[in-house]
Amino acid sequence: MPSLDSNLFPLWLVQTLCVLFLAITFLQSGLDKVFDWKGNLGWLTGHFAKSPLRGVVAPMLATLTLLELAAGSVSAAGVVVLVFAGGTRVAIWGAALSGLSFVALFFGQRMAKDYAGAAGLVPYFLVSLVALLALRG
Repeated sequence: MPSLDSNLFPLWLVQTLCVLFLAITFLQSGLDKVFDWKGNLGWLTGHFAKSPLRGVVAPMLATLTLLELAAGSVSAAGVVVLVFAGGTRVAIWGAALSGLSFVALFFGQRMAKDYAGAAGLVPYFLVSLVALLALRG
């Protein structure tokens, strides 16, 4: 962590806050899917009932759960590394996995023709892009 009066402190703060946001987002979402698998599966089965993805809801949910848990865990580790060592490599991977997770979610929403839900993901996706840009070496 740079000193508070350093010119690098605002950049470090943006990096840390973005990656922390992604860690919270995906750890909560992934863990919710783990602890309420039946509820999520039931809701998603109905959500995709009239889409081409209706036959693959369970494997899609499993894949998304693993991707979200990976994005959240790597982002959380990235925050720790940013705070204690100042390195960005782990945080970059967390932001990249987060971006991929948002693209997967966006794809699903579009396939389900839930255009409002897809649009609601855009600000979150932009956070992952800001993180990637801020973390570049």
